[in-house]
Amino acid sequence: MRYFFDLSYDGSPFHGWQKQPNALGIQEVVEEKLATATREKRQIIAAGRTDTGVHAEQMIAHADFKKEIDTLELQYKLNKMLPKSIAINSIFRVNEDAHARFDAISREYKYQICSAKNPFLDPYSTLIKKKLNVAEMQNGADLIKQHRDFKCFSKSKTDVNTYFCKVEKAKWIEHGDDVLVFEIKADRFLRNMVRAVVGTLIDIGLEKKDLTDLGQTLKSRDRGNAGKSMNAKGLFLKKIIYPEAITKL
Repeated sequence: MRYFFDLSYDGSPFHGWQKQPNALGIQEVVEEKLATATREKRQIIAAGRTDTGVHAEQMIAHADFKKEIDTLELQYKLNKMLPKSIAINSIFRVNEDAHARFDAISREYKYQICSAKNPFLDPYSTLIKKKLNVAEMQNGADLIKQHRDFKCFSKSKTDVNTYFCKVEKAKWIEHGDDVLVFEIKADRFLRNMVRAVVGTLIDIGLEKKDLTDLGQTLKSRDRGNAGKSMNAKGLFLKKIIYPEAITKL
């Protein structure tokens, strides 16, 4: 029987989601506690692989069990054993062939920027004190939303079959005077794509580049023409969307 796990985590102490030989990933911690709680080793497969230091308001992962489980009891046990940086929000049964990664129809990320020093937000945002032209940054986001090939924002030497993504939302939102959040939603994302998009739009906001430069960067398909990759600590995997059919047993 297959179950989906809805998790949240602070990525600061971890080297990303993926289990790896010489560094601690979130997957390893969750699998270790899951084995303790169920007394059986189980692999947990996630919807994606967040990089070192990236956070998740929602990550979905699946695991298989031989028989039906008490989801509330398992959630309680895991939350007692897991560190404060990882939380299990819910566990629910899905169809046997439902896949956390391949069945996701869209993913949404957000990137958080502060314009003033804030000890409560510093671990989860990037500080930019210079004045940003948010209106032009939004014009750049609108241009990105019209595009499809995002090779210029992909990490070099990434093994993918296509660089095409369908961006449904790309929006800057101001929260008061000091906090600026970029939200982006697409059917898929390339490795490092969101941080490169934000870095490029920040260049426009600082008036180092303009919309013409952005258009040329998109056409060039060259990562070297885009902006820098922003700090991981400001990036959150916000939400993952699935078709309703996966829970129709």
